[in-house]
Parts: sequence; structure tokens; C-alpha cells
Amino acid sequence: MSANDLPACNAFFNGMAAVFLTAGFIFIRRKNRVAHQRCMIAAVCSSILFLVGYLTYHFGFHGLTKFQNPAWFRPIYLALLLTHTVLAVAIVPLILVTLTRALRERFDAHRKIARWTWPLWMYVSVTGVIIYLLLYQIFPQK
Repeated sequence: MSANDLPACNAFFNGMAAVFLTAGFIFIRRKNRVAHQRCMIAAVCSSILFLVGYLTYHFGFHGLTKFQNPAWFRPIYLALLLTHTVLAVAIVPLILVTLTRALRERFDAHRKIARWTWPLWMYVSVTGVIIYLLLYQIFPQK
């Protein structure tokens, strides 16, 4: 594996976080707390692996990737990237608070913040995969 493989790995970890978030949501709706807990811990681990890979790639090897072409799609890409980036920063403390409340078995407080955390985290995970596809597969940037 080389540094050039990291973007695909990062997209994989983002995608896995979305899968675990979806499964965790389904399990808690079915009152299966154990499966929910396992899925949410897996989502946290997937997101951590994404973050390590992202930081390694962009700050250790490659620098920032700029979307240049096609020019007509650039404003759309930048709007998606802006919402993704802002929410990716905002979601970190929300995840930590949500996880802490669950681990301390403060489930009423956990549910209150999870109603915000889950959809934002899902958005960040899914848009992370979309950004990868746009930058490296659909419109590869040189």
C-alpha cells in the first residue's frame, strides 16, 4: 500500500461508518441495545481510521487537493465540500458528548443529543464518499 491508496481507504472508512450508523439506527429502533452499541462503536472506530488516513494523506504526503475541472461543476463541488467540512468539524464534539452520555448510561440525555448527532454524522460520512468519487473517480484532478 502506498500513500496514493489512502483516499480510497478513507472513502471506505467513511462508507463503513455510514453502514454502521444505519445498522445502529435500525437496531435501536428494534430495541436491540447490544447490537446498537456495537455498531456505534464500530462507526466511531471507522471514523477515527478515516481521520488518521485523511490527516496522513493531506498533511504527510499530498497536501490539499484542488478541484479545477470541469469548471462548470466546481461551484457545486465547493458547496458540497463546504457543508461537509463545516459539519465534519462540528460533529466531533457532538460524537464525543453522545458517546460519553451512552457510556455513562445517561440514556435520556444520550437520546436528546443523538437526534442531532446521528443525521449530521451520516451526512458527513456519505458526503465524504461522494467527495472521494468526485475528486478521484468521476472528475479526477491532476
